[in-house]
Amino acid sequence: MTNQDITIKEYTPGKRLRAISFVLIAVGLASLAYGFITDPQRAWANLLLNNFYFLSLGIGAAFFYALQYISQSGWSAQFKRVPEAMMFIIPVAAAVSLLLLFGLDHLYHWAHDGAADHDALLAHKSPYLNVPFFAIRIIAFFGLWILLTQLLRRLSLREDKEGGMRFFERSEFWSKVLIFVIALTFSLASFDFIMSIDPHWYSTLFALKNFVAAFYHGSAVIVLIVLLLHSRGYFDGLNSSHLLDFARYLFMLSIVWGYLYFAQFMLIWYANIPEETVYFHSRWADPSFKFLFYANIVLNWFIPFIVLISQKADKNKTVLMIVCLVLIVGQYVDLYDQIFPGTVGRAAFGITELGTWLGFAGLFSLVVSWALSKAPIIARNHPYLSESVFHHVH
Repeated sequence: MTNQDITIKEYTPGKRLRAISFVLIAVGLASLAYGFITDPQRAWANLLLNNFYFLSLGIGAAFFYALQYISQSGWSAQFKRVPEAMMFIIPVAAAVSLLLLFGLDHLYHWAHDGAADHDALLAHKSPYLNVPFFAIRIIAFFGLWILLTQLLRRLSLREDKEGGMRFFERSEFWSKVLIFVIALTFSLASFDFIMSIDPHWYSTLFALKNFVAAFYHGSAVIVLIVLLLHSRGYFDGLNSSHLLDFARYLFMLSIVWGYLYFAQFMLIWYANIPEETVYFHSRWADPSFKFLFYANIVLNWFIPFIVLISQKADKNKTVLMIVCLVLIVGQYVDLYDQIFPGTVGRAAFGITELGTWLGFAGLFSLVVSWALSKAPIIARNHPYLSESVFHHVH
């Protein structure tokens, strides 16, 4: 059988999905408006949290996509359109990040006028932590991410149209460029967007942990979208071997995430240096934040690790979907615990938090479904498509 013999359906977003997406966006806008009226500090924190949340999903999807080319993975070839579509959230996150520039003084102590005048550490960091340079970095980061992801998208469409190995090889080359660019720039973006909320704190594992979290949770959303599309009649070639490989990604990343989360905490606790322990002390002093500390471990490591350790569970679509939903909540809890203590100063969850997340989720759904509809949902001329369709090795 050749690639041309494989039946490929065109994806069309359902009217109900589009309607729900627009309703969720409206709910998000209303919730943000309510937040800015009642508690602007909390509204800015929610805007930052949710923008970084969905940006990390796009970045994680881009990293997953690039790895498939670099490793010349055949098993995932028929699903490549899903991470491709998820990468389209990055330009949207760029637009929201520009809005965040107007609320820096609500989020970052170093952005206040004269903040470094009586703070020796902030004065030392001021050549890096200042508003103009912050804006330049953010624009540069997003510019690189959008340029490289859109380049890979164009190469993918050319590959689909013309076939052969030429565009696959070019995609492989630019994927190698992308993973190094993302590894560096997303780490720096994590410092800028989140770590600088606590400018007196130090952690050498912070950027790596957030980078792994983006890859981890981006992969979980890829799996969830594939399963949802399969339930609607797409990806007929999805089988238990694919499910097992997807589950292996999540299982492996749960271990790496858990190791980094524990290592960051354990090293800081053991060293007992005030400049480092202050970060966790401020979170443990509030019982609500202390609860989130443990919930973070349960949602992002314990449940995925315990459930996915069984190959039988790995091949079960319902189990895999539940794990993905748990990780969606887990990523929110992780970022909430990183952002809210230093911005809002207290644990709060209400209309603003729930509504803003739903609004961003609706926007994400609208963007991804639109992107999926702009190309065949399976790349017919991918050189490894047949290997993906006949992937029965486990």
